[in-house]
Amino acid sequence: MIDFESKVVSREVSQLLWEMEKTVGTAESCTGGRIAEALISIPGASKYFKGGIVCYVDEIKQRLLNVDAQVLEEQTAVCEEVARQLVKGACHTLNTDYAIAATGYAGPTGGTKDIPIGTIWLACGTPEKQVAVKVEEDHGRDINLAIATNKAMQLFLNFLKEESVEKVER
Repeated sequence: MIDFESKVVSREVSQLLWEMEKTVGTAESCTGGRIAEALISIPGASKYFKGGIVCYVDEIKQRLLNVDAQVLEEQTAVCEEVARQLVKGACHTLNTDYAIAATGYAGPTGGTKDIPIGTIWLACGTPEKQVAVKVEEDHGRDINLAIATNKAMQLFLNFLKEESVEKVER
């Protein structure tokens, strides 16, 4: 069930994408489709939401989204670079203007000394320009995933607002 705050953000995202006539897709690891669910919670989403790839394992990140195997090996899947590459890969694979991505350790297992449970990297943007943010608190799996989904949508809303301002200024 999507909460009220998510619904408000989803509605704003929806309006901006409608006005800009742009499309979005998702590449989700730990969030497992929750960001896609937030995007399609608004009627008429088929105008701007093309689809999502749940890339739970590295093999899918590499094969479908072109994430660099060396980056996965050296930095693990839970890093800023992978989140950014997921955005680029999703834009390419889904043929969208924008993408939103998530990769992390939601818990209760996984995680390492260096990358503890609750560490989730979120990114959004275009093939040329991405923004990323790290979520770092562990509140248990369900809450971690809800927080990540909300933050990803808010990150994307802020990115879209900036894009629309830049377009007006040009």
